[in-house]
Amino acid sequence: MDLANLTIKSAQELLQSGKVSAVELCEYYLGRIKKMDKEIHAFLLVDEEKVLDSARLADKKIKDGTAADFEGIPIALKDNIATEGTRTTAASKILENYVPVEDATAVVNLKKAGFIILGKTNLDEFAMGSSTENSAFGPTRNPLDLTRVPGGSSGGSAAAVAADFCVAAVGSETGGSIRQPAAFCGAVGLKTTYGKISRSGLFAFGSSLDQIGPLTKNVEDCEILTSVLAGEEKDPLDSTHISGKSGKSGSSGKKYKIGVPKEYFTEGIEAEVEKIVREAIAKLKKAGHEIIEISLPHTKYSLPIYYVVAVAEASSNLLRYDGIKYGFSLGTRHSLPPGISARRAGGETPSGPDGPLGRRRNSKLETLYDVYAKSRGEGFGAEVKRRIMLGTYALSAGYYDAYYLKAMQVRTLVKKDFDEAFKKVDLIVAPTTPTVAFKFGEKTDNPLSMYLSDIYTVPANIAGIAAISVPCGLSENLPVGLQIIGPQWSESEIFNLAKQVE
Repeated sequence: MDLANLTIKSAQELLQSGKVSAVELCEYYLGRIKKMDKEIHAFLLVDEEKVLDSARLADKKIKDGTAADFEGIPIALKDNIATEGTRTTAASKILENYVPVEDATAVVNLKKAGFIILGKTNLDEFAMGSSTENSAFGPTRNPLDLTRVPGGSSGGSAAAVAADFCVAAVGSETGGSIRQPAAFCGAVGLKTTYGKISRSGLFAFGSSLDQIGPLTKNVEDCEILTSVLAGEEKDPLDSTHISGKSGKSGSSGKKYKIGVPKEYFTEGIEAEVEKIVREAIAKLKKAGHEIIEISLPHTKYSLPIYYVVAVAEASSNLLRYDGIKYGFSLGTRHSLPPGISARRAGGETPSGPDGPLGRRRNSKLETLYDVYAKSRGEGFGAEVKRRIMLGTYALSAGYYDAYYLKAMQVRTLVKKDFDEAFKKVDLIVAPTTPTVAFKFGEKTDNPLSMYLSDIYTVPANIAGIAAISVPCGLSENLPVGLQIIGPQWSESEIFNLAKQVE
């Protein structure tokens, strides 16, 4: 049986009808990963034994009639989302051997629904990047063109979907890290309303911006996976999580007033990308939707707002990685808190003078500051250090009001732009990215050029609203993403329009 390009729905039908077993399905994907992922590098970790054990248990549940709705369906998970007993690194040397002691709430929900986690996918270190070139363990390549990036920071998850290494995947985004790689890899990716999916167990980058979300092969799967990730009850471990908010569901052929923001078609967008997006908008008009040009005047401030707020929050969130509590350390063996084992702390069992604890014993560090400086200096990569320094500067005495406070004030203006627009239109459509997937190394020497990759995605994170990227055409045989943006809790309406685009 040909198991290529399965969706959640088609895999569910095969498993529940008994036409294929969970073990057979997992073996198919494990085989593809083993054969093809050496050159793509979508995964950082695949525990074949654990996956097959889970598949055997799933088959037993299906046979016994005790299976959950999506029992036995294999998916991939971004490696900045905690998994109990499975190494979770955030693609950083400082967490190279860290093993969480509990699952993230989103992972709890996935397992409860019956999904099997095939492995942990690659990302830009601590989700800081737009190309998955910043991983401490090597970059991920775009399966559609190995000379190009898959986008970031959820590049590993998007690549896994595009390469058919899994049925679907889970990523996270702070400023477009789901939608941008979805656009680059020809997948569907959703950034939900802030608070729809619990952040508990997601390694924090920018806490007021971060969201977990799905990367899938079609819109229907995106809707299914979003519902599972969101769960049915409020998570007591995340005070920002709001349960049961989804908005009104429209009919599948519902016609919308659609806004097209003129600020999203300015200098910097590739001519072919603009042409394809405008053709998609013209098709929506022909299908009976009302197209209205709108203005979001503060859009031009979104990127500087983002790169003040996000880095400020990152500098605070990453203080916990100090080489003492857990993770990579160049301190002494006694720097671990009493009663905390090396493995629990993120290291490995001592293995001679060259093991993690051996290095600690041999380190000639005289002060606690030396431990912090050396551990963080060697444990963090260049982009993470850059953002920590920028964020610390923005929060420092004498600069807090000029940078962080001012950015938060202008942030409210960006949100007001959307609030005013949604009084006139139901949804907004725009390009997801200004370009198609760019080549490796093309932007690494110019961080500002790299940051501009997210120019069309960061406004939705700043405003806390929902947005999806769906493929709408090809430029030079590379996918172009159409972005559909809606007000808070409008996911069902976004899905309705996205299905029509699809």
